[in-house]
Amino acid sequence: MRKDDCIFCKIANGEIPSKTLYEDPEFRVILDLGPATKGHALILPKEHAGDLYELPEESAAKAMTLAQKIGKTMVQKLHCDGLNLVQNNGEAAGQTVRHFHLHLIPRYVNDGQSINWKPGKPSDEELEAIRKTIVQ
Repeated sequence: MRKDDCIFCKIANGEIPSKTLYEDPEFRVILDLGPATKGHALILPKEHAGDLYELPEESAAKAMTLAQKIGKTMVQKLHCDGLNLVQNNGEAAGQTVRHFHLHLIPRYVNDGQSINWKPGKPSDEELEAIRKTIVQ
Protein backbone atom coordinates (compact mmCIF):
# COMPACT_ATOMS: atom_id res chain seq x y z
CA MET A 1 0.00 0.00 0.00
CA ARG A 2 1.20 3.52 -0.76
CA LYS A 3 0.67 6.54 1.45
CA ASP A 4 -0.56 9.68 -0.29
CA ASP A 5 1.35 11.99 2.05
CA CYS A 6 4.69 10.10 1.89
CA ILE A 7 7.36 11.82 -0.20
CA PHE A 8 9.36 8.59 -0.61
CA CYS A 9 6.25 6.76 -1.87
CA LYS A 10 5.89 9.51 -4.47
CA ILE A 11 9.57 9.35 -5.47
CA ALA A 12 9.66 5.53 -5.54
CA ASN A 13 6.61 5.42 -7.78
CA GLY A 14 7.81 8.10 -10.21
CA GLU A 15 5.39 10.85 -9.17
CA ILE A 16 8.35 13.07 -8.23
CA PRO A 17 11.40 13.08 -10.53
CA SER A 18 14.62 11.54 -9.25
CA LYS A 19 18.05 10.55 -10.45
CA THR A 20 17.18 6.88 -10.78
CA LEU A 21 19.97 4.29 -10.84
CA TYR A 22 17.74 1.22 -10.89
CA GLU A 23 14.05 0.37 -11.00
CA ASP A 24 11.95 -2.79 -10.94
CA PRO A 25 8.30 -3.43 -10.01
CA GLU A 26 9.10 -3.37 -6.26
CA PHE A 27 12.00 -0.92 -5.80
CA ARG A 28 13.60 2.25 -7.07
CA VAL A 29 17.21 3.16 -6.29
CA ILE A 30 17.97 6.87 -6.49
CA LEU A 31 20.86 9.22 -5.89
CA ASP A 32 20.51 11.07 -2.59
CA LEU A 33 19.99 14.83 -3.06
CA GLY A 34 22.08 15.55 0.06
CA PRO A 35 24.86 13.02 -0.41
CA ALA A 36 27.46 12.14 2.21
CA THR A 37 29.84 11.17 -0.62
CA LYS A 38 29.86 10.92 -4.40
CA GLY A 39 27.35 8.24 -5.43
CA HIS A 40 25.35 8.13 -2.15
CA ALA A 41 22.13 6.33 -3.07
CA LEU A 42 18.86 5.27 -1.45
CA ILE A 43 17.04 1.98 -1.96
CA LEU A 44 13.29 2.73 -1.75
CA PRO A 45 10.52 0.14 -1.78
CA LYS A 46 7.53 1.24 -3.87
CA GLU A 47 5.10 -0.04 -1.24
CA HIS A 48 5.02 1.93 1.99
CA ALA A 49 6.64 0.52 5.11
CA GLY A 50 7.40 3.04 7.83
CA ASP A 51 10.54 1.24 8.96
CA LEU A 52 12.33 -2.10 9.03
CA TYR A 53 9.78 -3.56 11.45
CA GLU A 54 6.93 -2.94 8.98
CA LEU A 55 8.84 -4.14 5.91
CA PRO A 56 7.83 -7.62 4.71
CA GLU A 57 10.65 -10.18 5.04
CA GLU A 58 10.75 -10.76 1.28
CA SER A 59 11.24 -7.03 0.68
CA ALA A 60 13.97 -6.84 3.32
CA ALA A 61 15.80 -9.70 1.61
CA LYS A 62 15.44 -8.04 -1.80
CA ALA A 63 16.72 -4.71 -0.41
CA MET A 64 19.92 -6.45 0.71
CA THR A 65 20.26 -8.21 -2.66
CA LEU A 66 19.92 -4.82 -4.37
CA ALA A 67 22.48 -3.30 -1.99
CA GLN A 68 24.92 -6.03 -2.99
CA LYS A 69 24.25 -5.54 -6.71
CA ILE A 70 24.41 -1.74 -6.67
CA GLY A 71 27.36 -1.77 -4.25
CA LYS A 72 29.40 -3.97 -6.59
CA THR A 73 28.60 -1.60 -9.45
CA MET A 74 29.64 1.42 -7.36
CA VAL A 75 33.01 -0.15 -6.56
CA GLN A 76 33.54 -0.97 -10.23
CA LYS A 77 32.32 2.32 -11.76
CA LEU A 78 33.08 4.91 -9.04
CA HIS A 79 36.28 3.23 -7.83
CA CYS A 80 35.24 3.74 -4.21
CA ASP A 81 37.37 2.16 -1.51
CA GLY A 82 34.51 0.85 0.61
CA LEU A 83 30.77 1.05 1.18
CA ASN A 84 28.54 1.77 4.17
CA LEU A 85 24.99 0.46 4.38
CA VAL A 86 22.97 2.62 6.76
CA GLN A 87 19.38 2.00 7.73
CA ASN A 88 17.79 4.05 10.53
CA ASN A 89 14.61 3.12 12.42
CA GLY A 90 12.96 5.74 14.60
CA GLU A 91 13.80 9.34 15.36
CA ALA A 92 16.29 8.38 18.08
CA ALA A 93 18.23 6.40 15.46
CA GLY A 94 18.27 9.29 12.98
CA GLN A 95 15.32 8.36 10.75
CA THR A 96 14.04 11.59 9.20
CA VAL A 97 11.59 10.18 6.62
CA ARG A 98 9.12 7.58 7.89
CA HIS A 99 9.44 5.27 4.87
CA PHE A 100 11.93 2.39 4.96
CA HIS A 101 15.04 3.25 3.00
CA LEU A 102 18.54 1.87 2.87
CA HIS A 103 21.47 4.22 2.30
CA LEU A 104 24.35 3.01 0.13
CA ILE A 105 27.25 5.33 0.88
CA PRO A 106 30.38 4.81 -1.23
CA ARG A 107 33.45 5.49 0.86
CA TYR A 108 36.72 6.95 -0.34
CA VAL A 109 40.01 7.17 1.53
CA ASN A 110 40.09 10.59 3.27
CA ASP A 111 36.50 11.46 2.26
CA GLY A 112 35.97 13.27 5.57
CA GLN A 113 32.91 11.22 6.52
CA SER A 114 32.57 8.87 9.45
CA ILE A 115 30.06 6.52 11.00
CA ASN A 116 31.26 6.17 14.56
CA TRP A 117 30.08 5.39 18.06
CA LYS A 118 31.79 5.31 21.41
CA PRO A 119 32.27 1.65 22.31
CA GLY A 120 30.86 0.74 25.70
CA LYS A 121 32.56 -1.54 28.22
CA PRO A 122 29.85 -3.82 29.62
CA SER A 123 30.83 -6.57 32.04
CA ASP A 124 30.24 -10.22 31.20
CA GLU A 125 27.32 -10.15 33.64
CA GLU A 126 25.72 -7.19 31.87
CA LEU A 127 26.13 -8.86 28.49
CA GLU A 128 24.61 -12.07 29.81
CA ALA A 129 21.65 -10.19 31.32
CA ILE A 130 21.03 -8.44 27.98
CA ARG A 131 21.33 -11.72 26.09
CA LYS A 132 18.79 -13.37 28.38
CA THR A 133 16.40 -10.45 28.00
CA ILE A 134 16.53 -10.64 24.22
CA VAL A 135 16.24 -14.41 23.79
CA GLN A 136 13.41 -14.98 26.30
